[in-house]
Amino acid sequence: MRDVRHRTIAAVMVGLLATGPVAGRAQQPDQSGGFTLKVQSDIVLTNVVVRDKKTGEVVKGLKASDFTILENGKPQKIASFDYQNVDEAAVLREKSTVVGKASIADLVNGEFAANPASLRDHRLIVMFFDLSSMQPEDVDRAVEAAQDYVNKKMQPADLVAMVSMDTGLSMDQDFTSDKTALLRGLGKYNGTEGTGFANGNEGGNSSGTADDGSSFTSDDSEYNALNTDRELYAIRTIAKSLERVDQKKSLLYFSGGLTRQGIENQASMRAATNEAVKANMAIYSVDSRGLEALPAVGTASTGSLRGTSAYSGGAMQSQLDANFGSQEVLATLSSDTGGKAFFDSNDLAPAFQQVQHDTEAYYILGFHSTDTRRDGSYRHLTVKLNRNDAKMSYRPGYYAPADFFHQKSEDREQALTEQLRSDLPATDVAVYLQALYFRMDDNKFFVPVSLIVPGSQIHSVKNGDRDKANIDVIGEVKNAQGIVVGNVRDTVKLALDAAQQVQKKNIQYSTGFTLAPGKYHLKFVVRENQTGAMGSFETDLQVPDLKKTPLKLSSIVLSSQRVPNTAKKTINPLVRDGVEWIPNVPHVFRQDQHLFFLYEVYDPTRQKGTPAPASSPGLTRREGGPVRVLTSIEFLNGGVKVYETPLVEAKLVNIPERAAVAFQFDVPLTQLKPGSYVCQVNVIDDAGGSFSFPRMAIMVQPGTTVAIAPADQVPGSGTNKP
Repeated sequence: MRDVRHRTIAAVMVGLLATGPVAGRAQQPDQSGGFTLKVQSDIVLTNVVVRDKKTGEVVKGLKASDFTILENGKPQKIASFDYQNVDEAAVLREKSTVVGKASIADLVNGEFAANPASLRDHRLIVMFFDLSSMQPEDVDRAVEAAQDYVNKKMQPADLVAMVSMDTGLSMDQDFTSDKTALLRGLGKYNGTEGTGFANGNEGGNSSGTADDGSSFTSDDSEYNALNTDRELYAIRTIAKSLERVDQKKSLLYFSGGLTRQGIENQASMRAATNEAVKANMAIYSVDSRGLEALPAVGTASTGSLRGTSAYSGGAMQSQLDANFGSQEVLATLSSDTGGKAFFDSNDLAPAFQQVQHDTEAYYILGFHSTDTRRDGSYRHLTVKLNRNDAKMSYRPGYYAPADFFHQKSEDREQALTEQLRSDLPATDVAVYLQALYFRMDDNKFFVPVSLIVPGSQIHSVKNGDRDKANIDVIGEVKNAQGIVVGNVRDTVKLALDAAQQVQKKNIQYSTGFTLAPGKYHLKFVVRENQTGAMGSFETDLQVPDLKKTPLKLSSIVLSSQRVPNTAKKTINPLVRDGVEWIPNVPHVFRQDQHLFFLYEVYDPTRQKGTPAPASSPGLTRREGGPVRVLTSIEFLNGGVKVYETPLVEAKLVNIPERAAVAFQFDVPLTQLKPGSYVCQVNVIDDAGGSFSFPRMAIMVQPGTTVAIAPADQVPGSGTNKP
């Protein structure tokens, strides 16, 4: 079932999203003074590598007449034909830089490799150093391998660009064959050239980033700063900036490992790989940690083990699982884009050799599809050669463009439904989702769901002194058997004053479902109804069976906003005393804000013979000692506790209909410096002898007008109010 109540909120300010240029219709003045509308015809390009079956050598000298292209089984006329051969670039200028000045603003504006014609017959390699995931020794290993390639293995046909990500995504060098420039840029990564990075920042510690054209955090930074999405959106940004370069691109991704948080990053993973495929960019992932030794008792960087795990094999298995998990994302990126992954080796040179081999020579075939429908469907490609002694590798298909402006209402509705059912994520509109859970009775939970769409991606129409816009929202929840057990279909109309600058705000949509314990899959699709751009988000959800848990704890809500809600009857636990708590999805706060915590403990132990409070018929009670639940919240920075709220003690069940002890905390953030923190919520059922210490990451950003006060002068407050 579903709670039909929903709410749309213009939320906190965020930075503008960067969007690349869009090819399409253009208006040009004619001789009569009017305007002539010209439509650019779409051409489909696919790269084909042809090798001899026996020798494996590249087959050269083929003509367009030697190939046949079929789209969904229908022959297509080849409209363009080209052959890229790096051997022909050997005599070109040895020191050439495609773009004289490389800045991150160029990357954001789609000016990466601003002159595509100069890239012909060259091998295009982008070296991406993910400094935020690497330790200093990992950076040294990756830089040394890259320097060895530049000094000894780099060929005249190789054009290399360099991108790095630390606190932000930075294009450090556009495509160039100038070895001196490349070596100088590589030396800055490990501090052997120039001033390098700030001390202690090689491994990705947070530091201030200039708010100008030289700095840019990948896509919506405040949503991606705390998990793997940050790296995946950076890869997507790089791929999107190279879409208009016809040649094949290779991304050498140096990383210290990426760990997927369950499958929270599934949509971001698909979006990154799909963007790379569209841009014809293969990802070659390199684990810069090299060959790691995993001693059973841990390394010197970890604390001593306790218990018997070091002797039972549990500790070793845990280390192996963690190492595999950190490499799984890298392997998926490579396999899904046609590249290769390089793990568990201190010799990183084979990665460069593989890139050079895979981009030796290839044919580029183009055609205008006979299927003129702009329906966004997937179209299979088949390439045939009029000889049997060769084998081919090419892209197996592509997604047709979709034209929203000319669609009828029923077609738009069908497109929205099809996107909900599609395995391919929609990535034109960024969508972020958070699902929580609160127990209603033993076999029923309320699951609040919050979606956020950055306002910079919502287009509006002027109507007097107000801007009007609307978005469509569709979503569904499936159980473990694939049966839909909840759904949402809504159109949200927005009417915002121009002075509110909606482009710098977020649109937050809230809904909720009533679910039984079990595994579920959530998918939501949001469409912006001026351009038809869509975005999707999907994830798995585990609603726990708290009967098997010693301490029964709800989700922990982090919020920076509470708004009036006068609904007399609601099952939403986020509405209390006429106020609704708005979850802060990205866990990013300003110093001039308050951080509100909300959570519940169910069925605290009671003394035998003590009557349980009245409740719904299906809710059972545990018997035991008197109710005594203790809780506080700690803030950790770099593993060191910098602040803790006062301890709150609860001696009674204050929400009897759910047998819940509810806690609320109000923490002013003026006492915390800007940076990343780990919040540890300490919950102890002292009477029952059970406890839980869940942790979550937050980021504190500088406030607009805030002075940092000593921690002991601005205490947070906690209550046991219902």
